[in-house]
Amino acid sequence: MTQPSGLAEPPVARPGPDERLTRQSPLRRLLGRPELGALLGAVALFAFFSIVADSFLEAASFSTVLYAASTFGIMAVGVSLLMIGGEFDLSAGVMVTSAALIAALTAYQFTLNVWAGVVISLVLTLALGMVNGLLYVRTKLPSFIITLATFFMLAGLNLGVTKALTGNVASDSVRDMDGFDSARRIFASDIDVPGALDLKIKITVLWWLLFVAIATWILLRTRIGNWIFAVGGSAASARAVGVPVARVKIGLFMGVAFCAWFSGMHLVFAFATVQSGEGVGNEFLYIICAVIGGCLLTGGYGSAIGAAIGAFIFGMTNKGIVYAEWNPDWFRFFLGAMLLIATVVNLIVRRRVERSS
Repeated sequence: MTQPSGLAEPPVARPGPDERLTRQSPLRRLLGRPELGALLGAVALFAFFSIVADSFLEAASFSTVLYAASTFGIMAVGVSLLMIGGEFDLSAGVMVTSAALIAALTAYQFTLNVWAGVVISLVLTLALGMVNGLLYVRTKLPSFIITLATFFMLAGLNLGVTKALTGNVASDSVRDMDGFDSARRIFASDIDVPGALDLKIKITVLWWLLFVAIATWILLRTRIGNWIFAVGGSAASARAVGVPVARVKIGLFMGVAFCAWFSGMHLVFAFATVQSGEGVGNEFLYIICAVIGGCLLTGGYGSAIGAAIGAFIFGMTNKGIVYAEWNPDWFRFFLGAMLLIATVVNLIVRRRVERSS
């Protein structure tokens, strides 16, 4: 049928550019990073303690700050991945102590090479993480409840088993046992800094940076990383597109357990003996590091780099107050303030990015 004469041709809609191919500006990409709030907070805190604490910028002092950050940063890596996956592990703090006690007690009580205790501890600690994951997957109870129960059980076992075997609240020293020196070099040694006289850093700092790099690569460059973000954003939607939700969740709980094992090994070989009551409350500090670093409590958003910056903030606050010669009772106030400020900054930045996208 022909168009009647004198009438205009109807306008033809031309397809616009595919929004999936739209390039974001570097500034917008920067503002969309989950660790931005933590980075701004870390810079401000560094400048603050540089001014109020004369010794803060000394190389030896900064090495101590990095060590404090690394001891919590290693655990914050596993906790941040679990939180991105939408779950919590409140047993993480006492699990570190459990891993350390398993290694020390088995090696000493059975007069084994300490490396045998290390391996036994690795197997049993990973099993603990798997149990947490399986209980969550099978019961569908909130991970908060499951790991809170695990927390109390492990805290009781740590104290009860240690007192039953040693008659004390601490493990026997493994310092003189076979394999101690070689294990100490791996988990708790000091490393000389090239070009700096008498300056050393703990090997945990290097392990921490390595763990952060591996976790970042997993999150941003692998299919597993996509799965972690997917199950944290919406487990039902992820399952609908073929993501193995149960395996991902269990794997994340085991990732926390692995970090707990490694931190426990540092505890054993740094001090040679383990106090059975240690670790209670540390799980909240790990979560604080992750949240300051941009991880959402609802899951599906965050980064391992942000958690590392959160741990660095923890280390600066912990040691900066000492170097400034303030009452250490203020430490938790500063940590809580940084948690609140970083969370608010992350929220504001994300909302602005979402409105402008």
